[in-house]
Amino acid sequence: QVQLVESGGGLVQAGGSLRLSCAASGLISGINAMGWYRQGPGKQRELVAGISSGGSTNYDDSVKGRFTISRDIAENAVYLQMNNLKPEDTAVYYCVWYGSSATGDYWGPGTQVTVSS
Repeated sequence: QVQLVESGGGLVQAGGSLRLSCAASGLISGINAMGWYRQGPGKQRELVAGISSGGSTNYDDSVKGRFTISRDIAENAVYLQMNNLKPEDTAVYYCVWYGSSATGDYWGPGTQVTVSS
């Protein structure tokens, strides 16, 4: 089992910044790919950014140039720096630890990000 806890969400004005953190604990062996998803009001959960075990990153087009995903392998943590936030970024943000076919993926409980116009 891997437990994930997100933090850093909150209320911010459009154009502002937030930094989300996700700390993983539990039965961790090796370096797994991790990512951030979000689910806005009335919307499906969508991938925001991902980082592979080798450190490669990918982003949804809507956040490219504004969001940056990074990780601290020693701390088993992943971060999402969000700049120039827009009202459409309002959502619950979830951290995911991509497990194996045997274990499945692990998800955090989510952290709310609200961007006011």
